[in-house]
Amino acid sequence: MVRTTVQELAAAVEEPPRQYVVAHEQDQDLLAADEMPEPILLIDLSRLTTADAADEADKLRAALQTWGLFLVTNHGIEESLMDAMMSASREFFRQPSGEKQKCSNLIDDGGKHSEVEGYGNDKVVNQDEGLSWNDRLHLRVEPEDERNFTKWPTHPESFRDVLLEYASRTKRIRDVVFRTIAKLLDLDEDYFLNQMSNKDPGFARFNYYPPCPRPDLVLGMRPHSDAGLLTILFVDRDVGGLQVERDGKWYNVPAKPYSLVINLADCMEIMCNGIFRSPVHRVVTNAEKERLSLAVFYAVDGETVLEPAPGLLDDERPPRYGKFKAKDFGLSFD
Repeated sequence: MVRTTVQELAAAVEEPPRQYVVAHEQDQDLLAADEMPEPILLIDLSRLTTADAADEADKLRAALQTWGLFLVTNHGIEESLMDAMMSASREFFRQPSGEKQKCSNLIDDGGKHSEVEGYGNDKVVNQDEGLSWNDRLHLRVEPEDERNFTKWPTHPESFRDVLLEYASRTKRIRDVVFRTIAKLLDLDEDYFLNQMSNKDPGFARFNYYPPCPRPDLVLGMRPHSDAGLLTILFVDRDVGGLQVERDGKWYNVPAKPYSLVINLADCMEIMCNGIFRSPVHRVVTNAEKERLSLAVFYAVDGETVLEPAPGLLDDERPPRYGKFKAKDFGLSFD
């Protein structure tokens, strides 16, 4: 059965359908956020590659130990490219439904099944989990030979070129972050990069959150942690909404123009032996404004064997995780 897109639903209803409403025992006040015990740190990425990187690396360590995520400035993506990427994504979601459906993630079986790539809604695995108030466009950007351009928008015409350039920049950011984390853990600086293969997937996920008539009852994205290695998020500078969980409380993640939000994901937590954690996060809705974001996920091939880095294990630091293939625990996008 084809599910109505949230964008269409938002234009037609005054009250959200019950499957979108969060049970009260889970969250009493979805818009409430606690006062931060300390700020989420802003990291100057350009300083992490200089001879005097120690102070900035120490800030990164503190951010990973407290929040599992951080903001990044001077990341090497020009403001003009960021503007072009956000403009292209906004233009895609503002097209008529029929145009967007040309990129649909539904399989040609009457809409009974869907796949990861394409435009539409996320697959519902557990009906009890409820639905999130967003539509998405999910596209594979890595490996290059597995890009399925039939799912990529042809309007605006600039979309493909802008996304490919943007993704090439986020890949460089990923490498800088991985090398810095390795050095913080006293590992060889290329340790994490050497665990990756040319089969490892990278995805760009464009999220569209329409205005919601009841933001006190509905979440734009349900609480979750990311399954892969690292997520690089570009958020709409006009509308906040991202929240991170810590010690059972929710905190607003600030949105700073032309900065990025980077968070560790589950596979990276395993390889770090839990020294740095993958944060649980969610998105709240807004009654008046639409919100867009672009998350680039770097993950692992399903056949990748995950385990804590041997250099992080000794008599005083036993492994917190076993050794297993990513696909056996659903920690890949394949």
